[in-house]
Amino acid sequence: MRHILAIIFLAASLLARQNDFSIAIDEPFNNALLDVTQDYDRSISAVGFIKTYKENSSKSDAVYTNAFDYLASLKNAQDTLIHIVKVDETAGIKLRKSINMPNFSEAVGVVKTPQNGYFVGGHTLDGSMVVLKLDSNANTLAHKIYGTPNQDKMNKIVALRDGGIITIGTSATSKSNSPNLFNNGLGLNDIFLARFSSNSELLWSKRYGTGHDDIGIDAAEANDGSIIILSQTNSGQSKNIALMRVTQNGDKVWREEYKSDRDATAYKIIKLRDSNFAISLSQKDEMNKEQIRLFKIDLQKNLLLDKTIHTTYESALKDIKESSDGKIVGVGYVKDSYNTDGLAMLLDSKFTMLAQEHYGSDEHDTFNALNILHNSQIGVVGVCTNIDSQETNMWIVKLNRDLSMAQISHKSTSFYTKLLKLFKDEINAKKIAIKEDLSIHLIDANLYFKIGQFVLNDEQKVFLEKFSAKLFTFLDNYRELIETLEISGHTSSEWGSVDFSQRYLNNEELSMKRSFSTLSYIFNCQNDNRKKWLSEIVKGSGLSFSKKVVVDKEEDKEKSRRVSFKIILSN
Repeated sequence: MRHILAIIFLAASLLARQNDFSIAIDEPFNNALLDVTQDYDRSISAVGFIKTYKENSSKSDAVYTNAFDYLASLKNAQDTLIHIVKVDETAGIKLRKSINMPNFSEAVGVVKTPQNGYFVGGHTLDGSMVVLKLDSNANTLAHKIYGTPNQDKMNKIVALRDGGIITIGTSATSKSNSPNLFNNGLGLNDIFLARFSSNSELLWSKRYGTGHDDIGIDAAEANDGSIIILSQTNSGQSKNIALMRVTQNGDKVWREEYKSDRDATAYKIIKLRDSNFAISLSQKDEMNKEQIRLFKIDLQKNLLLDKTIHTTYESALKDIKESSDGKIVGVGYVKDSYNTDGLAMLLDSKFTMLAQEHYGSDEHDTFNALNILHNSQIGVVGVCTNIDSQETNMWIVKLNRDLSMAQISHKSTSFYTKLLKLFKDEINAKKIAIKEDLSIHLIDANLYFKIGQFVLNDEQKVFLEKFSAKLFTFLDNYRELIETLEISGHTSSEWGSVDFSQRYLNNEELSMKRSFSTLSYIFNCQNDNRKKWLSEIVKGSGLSFSKKVVVDKEEDKEKSRRVSFKIILSN
């Protein structure tokens, strides 16, 4: 198995950095991240749980004569806390927070609220369902503890189009037909579905099942508001997959069970852009080895596509998402007889595998969930194992769209945001425009050059002196991150009636002179200490008319006669 990940371990909340965007958060005892989302500021938020242990204070002075008495004294000393982590594009931790609730609890899923907060779903260790509504700083705005008198466990929390959520899980069956909540199934376990409004109000909860053991796995909302439920039905030695459609009020429309001679495990259902549904599961092959199986259905339960992905090692996709180009991205695990790695897989719309990558150490590592980010990169969370303690740690990874490991950014997005704030007045006055690639363009007509000219006029000098003072003071604060500041001269494409070669060369010389006149003026406005630093990072260039401004497919010759700046960050 291929091992290509160098894991970053943390001491408490201190993050050690390397080029690969892979973060392992090492807390005492076992912990994990189970779901991930992207915030409106482009950071990544993940939820899971951490475990802590405490001694029974009432018996802290007791003397024990054997280990069994001591272990008995630690009953209920294990705390399992909902934990939320937020990281930015530099792999810096912006937020870490544990939420301690009565009876302790574990989080299994997170979705964003319209207010940039979170809905977090999970369950308590004594068997109740939990839904939390948090603000963007993970402060609790509302919480609901609900369920049956029996043992309940949540598996997924799903965002709905109305801003509310569906939670799906499992409840142990009561052998009584009263109350009516229990009249759908009297097996070992039943599917437990609950719907909440955007204000975290519980609208309804219902149970569904057969005479067998039914486990609610996941759900997806159809275009008409109905819900497709993915579940697993276990009967004796048989493990089968089942799908059920219910209305937005929870009334059953149909149920379909997919029986097989070989055991299957359900993981995920998603609605595709074509309004059909993709389901991820694993199924044992003739060698009793777990293999990935994907199938596609429509709203009327017709099976449209069924495909098994045969891999060398046992593997499963625990989460799948559809990208904007119709490809399917999946994450999960792959394991041989020695260890387990996180698995990432890319498939086309027909479930043909295009690429796969394995990430991990020589221990047990697995991916649990993914989210396709705004720039088509992939945020992934799971667990990795500390080779020294053998305890699982929270794991956050960012992958490129080709499944290669993304590199930690020195936060061009952060620089972009800071530049927007710094030059807010100039932007509002339409003096400059700043792009996300950290290029700065002078857009005021009074700052353009006249035809054939490169000497700065008084208005250009006044602006550049103020502009460069603000820019250089800002960049000075981030010296260690600045690789280059490019100052580029540009021209329009005209130059009399000469041929193309002469026209290009004449404009190239002119653009270089525009760059030099700008560079030399702002350079001479600085003190000696700053001049020394600028000499190391400033680069002047002439781009002739290669980057001319085009508006409505026509060259804007006036706007093309300009200089531009670009900040390049170090790797």
